[in-house]
Amino acid sequence: MVNEIDQDNLNELVAENETVVVQYMAGWCGNCRLMKPKFKKLASENENVRFLMVDAEKFPESRKMANVNNLPTFATFKNGTFVNQVQTNKFEPLKELVNEVTSN
Repeated sequence: MVNEIDQDNLNELVAENETVVVQYMAGWCGNCRLMKPKFKKLASENENVRFLMVDAEKFPESRKMANVNNLPTFATFKNGTFVNQVQTNKFEPLKELVNEVTSN
């Protein structure tokens, strides 16, 4: 399941969950919309991981947590700490990012 945050509180959600994968997006971003079903597919395959969507324009503090400067950006967090990020509109790099954080 994927949840879209509705306030700038990603830091709290990362602290509360062991493994978190975030899609940073914006309403105007076509590639973000294209990646959303792929992101949801990975969420359904990794039920022990928290998948979140963050509007990078509405929530600047959440955006800073992964140094986001392009959309879509996908970021992983483990035990409250930023692990890695990838800026992509392709499924394979996203899947590799998720596998990296879930295999440890």
